[in-house]
Formats: sequence, C-alpha cells, structure tokens
Amino acid sequence: MSLIIALAILPAIYLLLVIYRLDKIEKEPLGLIVKLFIFGGISAFIAGTLEQYGQSILGLFQFRDTRVYTVLFAFLVVGVIEEGVKFVFLKKITWNHPSFNYRFDGIVYAVAVSLGFAAAENVMYVFSYGLAVIIPRALLAIPAHTGFAVFMGTYYGRAKKAHYSGNKSKANKLMFAGYIIAVILHGFYDSAAMIEEPLFSTIFFVFVGVMYIVVIKKVKKESKNDSMV
Repeated sequence: MSLIIALAILPAIYLLLVIYRLDKIEKEPLGLIVKLFIFGGISAFIAGTLEQYGQSILGLFQFRDTRVYTVLFAFLVVGVIEEGVKFVFLKKITWNHPSFNYRFDGIVYAVAVSLGFAAAENVMYVFSYGLAVIIPRALLAIPAHTGFAVFMGTYYGRAKKAHYSGNKSKANKLMFAGYIIAVILHGFYDSAAMIEEPLFSTIFFVFVGVMYIVVIKKVKKESKNDSMV
C-alpha cells in the first residue's frame, strides 16, 4: 500500500521540486512548503464533498444536450470549487507570512497547494481505478494542476506587491483575476476531457500542449524577472 501511495504522489513531488528550484533569489522555508502541500491534500477531500452538493444542485436542472451539463459541471462545480478551496488555503497560510517577500513566491506557494491537491486526488484515483491511471495522470492531470497554479500564483505574487504599495483595491482585483483564470483553464480542461467525442479529444490534447508551452515559458520568465514585493 505504501508503494502505491508513493507512486501516486511522486509525480507531484517532482514537479514541485522543479518549481522550487526556479525560485532563484531566496528559497522558501521547507516547512512552509510541506505545510502548503499537506493542506493542499486536505483541500482535495473538502472539494470532493462540496462537489457532491454542487452536482446535486446542477442535477435539479434538465439539459437536452448532455454536453451542456458537462461543461457547466466542469466550470461551475469542478473549476469554481477546486480552485476556490486551493485559493482559500493558499491565502490563509501565506498572505501574512514573513517569507512572502518576492513575487515568484506566489507561484511557489500556489503550486505547492495545487500539487498537494493533485497528489491526494491521484491517490484516490489509484485506489479507485488501479495503477493503470498513474502514467496518464502523471502526464496530464498533475501537470495541468501545476499550470492552473502558475497562473493563479503569478497574479497572487503581483497582488502582494500591490498590497505592499498600499493599493489594496488593485491587490484584490489581481487575486480575483488569478482565481478566475485558473477556473477557466480548469473548466476548459475538464470539459474537453469529459466529453468523449473525437473532436473534443483533439481539442483536449491541443489545449494541453499549448498550455504546457505557455506555462513553461511563463514560469521561466517570472523566475528570471523576479523582484521584491
């Protein structure tokens, strides 16, 4: 059992280390990163419970086209709830933390929470569907959660800088923008993945490929241009 859990969480830990190493100026305390990762895992279970309620509410409406239901479920239930619980833990743990003093820290923190979430979700999937899901999820779902977090974390870091400059209104707008972008990306990813039609499968893989390229370029740029908040 311990080996199965290790195999399920290793991809998330690997990607977290990749992002952590890109924090060039001042490394974040490992204790803080571990805490974020653990609470990210806890947030996955909270999200799962909330999603059941969301699914029940959405089920009250009748949809002639099941694709409409799938898209609404992906965006309004999965995207809103999962990115929401991640953000709540991210802000609660890090916003006033003394180590949050560089913009890139926002990305590191967001990725730590998101990959903790992805690791816990991966464990649940492995126990539900077996080891066969490990490789597909390692190549798709876990990097996708990283991508959502990079966008959320980028705006979160900028929000911290705006807050330090005394512009709290701008800080709130930036945090909200980061959250909304993460929700949209997450919702689109899940929509394309859940609609089992050739066209949507093609859209899914094109979207994933483009997002990976954009995220890699973005995170390298943010690392290179990092500055104090």
